[in-house]
Amino acid sequence: MPKLVVAGAMMTCSFGVAPASLIVLPANKTLAGGPPAANIVDHKPLVNIPTFGMCTTQSNPAVAAATAAALGTPTPAPCVPNTVAPWAPGATGTLIGNMPALHDGCTCNCMWGGVIQVSYPGEVIVDVA
Repeated sequence: MPKLVVAGAMMTCSFGVAPASLIVLPANKTLAGGPPAANIVDHKPLVNIPTFGMCTTQSNPAVAAATAAALGTPTPAPCVPNTVAPWAPGATGTLIGNMPALHDGCTCNCMWGGVIQVSYPGEVIVDVA
């Protein structure tokens, strides 16, 4: 069974160069092993999903501009996540704050083409359905 994701969970982006730690605000008033538990709407850029260091995809305008300035040499630019849709699919049988819980099998898509995945859920005890 998938594990519940909590604040401090580690994430990676397919176009980012460094992992990042999920930020979950305690608004839902649900804790799991200490940290606040996440739901699928914890996807806001720089509020819940911080930077992944540098971005490497040419579909990101900042990367495209840096590459053009370097005369075509692929050049990363600072990552600013652009996540407009919630995590998917979410735990259909477990609700946190009236929304499906976030589990370690969920992904979140960045508008620049990256896929954000949970590499470590932040806790290893609570299973969700």
